[in-house]
Amino acid sequence: MSRKPHVASIAPESARHPDLVIHARYLAQVENDNLLEHYSVVVQRGRILDILPSALAREYYQAKECVELDEHLLFPGLINLHTHAAMSLLRGVADDLPMMRWLKERIWPLESALVSHEFTHDGTRLACAEMLKGGVTTFNDMYFFPDAAATAAVEAGMRAILGITVLEFSGNYASDAADYLHKGVESFERWHAHPLIGFCLAPHAPYSVSDTTFERIQTLAAQLALPIHTHLHENHDEIREHLETYGCRPLYRLKRLGVLGPQFIGVHATHLLPDEIETLAEYGCNLVHCPASNLKLGCGIAPLADVRRAGIHVGLGTDSAASNNRLDILAETRLASLLAKGVNQDAGLCAAWEMLRMATLEAAIILGREESLGSITVGKWADMAAIRLDTLSLLPCYHPVSHLVYGAGREDVSHVWVGGEARVFDKVPLNIDVTHLKNIARLWQNRVVSCLKMDVRL
Repeated sequence: MSRKPHVASIAPESARHPDLVIHARYLAQVENDNLLEHYSVVVQRGRILDILPSALAREYYQAKECVELDEHLLFPGLINLHTHAAMSLLRGVADDLPMMRWLKERIWPLESALVSHEFTHDGTRLACAEMLKGGVTTFNDMYFFPDAAATAAVEAGMRAILGITVLEFSGNYASDAADYLHKGVESFERWHAHPLIGFCLAPHAPYSVSDTTFERIQTLAAQLALPIHTHLHENHDEIREHLETYGCRPLYRLKRLGVLGPQFIGVHATHLLPDEIETLAEYGCNLVHCPASNLKLGCGIAPLADVRRAGIHVGLGTDSAASNNRLDILAETRLASLLAKGVNQDAGLCAAWEMLRMATLEAAIILGREESLGSITVGKWADMAAIRLDTLSLLPCYHPVSHLVYGAGREDVSHVWVGGEARVFDKVPLNIDVTHLKNIARLWQNRVVSCLKMDVRL
C-alpha cells in the first residue's frame, strides 16, 4: 500500500475527512474500459476526489459517510440522450398505431388539449422518478415549458439538458417559431447557471421547421454555445414528404443550410443511405439511437453498426414513454446491442463495454460535457449508480459489465448518486414522495381519459 492518495487541490488534512467514500466490489470507470475490483471512490463537494484500492482508502480516509457495496458493480450514471419527459403522462394512450397516425390522430390532439406548465412539471416529475430508479442521472429533453421541466428536475435532484424547442405552428406554449425561440432563450437565461440544468437548441424536425428558422437556430447555437438536437430520418413517410416539399432528403437540406457539424445531434436516423452516413461522419455529427421506440412505432432499425464503423459518436435514448413505453436506458443498451448483432449476423458487434460507453461517456461527449460527466474519473461530478450482482438472476457472475448490459435490469439498480448526493439508496428513492406522485399520475389519467372520451381533435 505504497500508493499516495490523490488529494487534488484540497488541503491534505481536510482531504482526509471527505464527505463520502464508496467501497465497491467492482468499479467500471468506463474510460479505457477499466474494470477495478475492491476499489473505492472518494467524494468531496460533489466531485470525485480520489479512486484507490479499498484497503488503502480505509486506512487513509475517515469520511463523514461510508457506503459498503460488497456485492455490487459501481458505474457512471446513465445518460438518456433523447426524451420527451413530460409525456410520461401519456404512457400507453396510443399503442399499436403507426407513427404518423400515432402523432397526428392521438398525441398532438391530446397535447393540444392538455399541455401546460402544470402538465410539464408533473409529467417530468414522474419521468425523473422512473429514470433515477433505473440508474439515469442526466436526461436530454425536448418539450415545452422548460421552466416547469427545470423545476421538476431540480426537485428530483437530477441533471437535465432542456430543449429550446421550436416548431412553426402554434401550440399551448408559443404562437410561432419566433415565440418558441424567444421564450426558450428567456428560460436559458434564468436557468443556465444552475449546476443541474443545461440547454440545447431543439428544432423539432426538418419537416416541421422552416429554412429561416434553422438559420436563426444556427446563429443562436453559435452565440450561446449550445448543441442542436433534432429528429432526423425517423420514418419513410417523413422522408417521402420532405422529398415532395423540398426536392431532397432531410439530411441534405440540413447540409445545404449549414446545420451539420460537431454541435449537431440527430435523433433516430433509422433510414440512412451509405452516402448519408459518410456525410454525417465528414461533418463530425452525432446521433442518438432509440431502438425500442423505433421498433414500437414500426419505423425500422437504425444501421448502428454501419454508423459506428464510420466513427460517428452515438448515444442512447428512450424517446417518450408514449412511444416506448419505458424510460429505461439499461434496456436500450441490451436491445441496441442485440439488434446490431442480429441484423449484421455478427456476435462481436456492439459489445458490452461499447454499449456502456454509449450510455455514459459517449453521451457526455455528444453533449459537450465530457469534462464533468460520463465516467468515474477524478475531478468529475460524482454521478454514479450501482447494481447488486448477488441476486439469483445474476449468479454466477464472471464478467460484471457484461452482466450489466445483457443480464441486469433497472430493477437491479440499488444506489444512485448525483453530484455525490444519494438519490436512490438500497432501491429506495429519496427526495421523491411516491404516494403523492402516484396521486398526481391518477389525476392526469382521469383528465386524459376524459379527453379520449370526447374524441379530441386538433
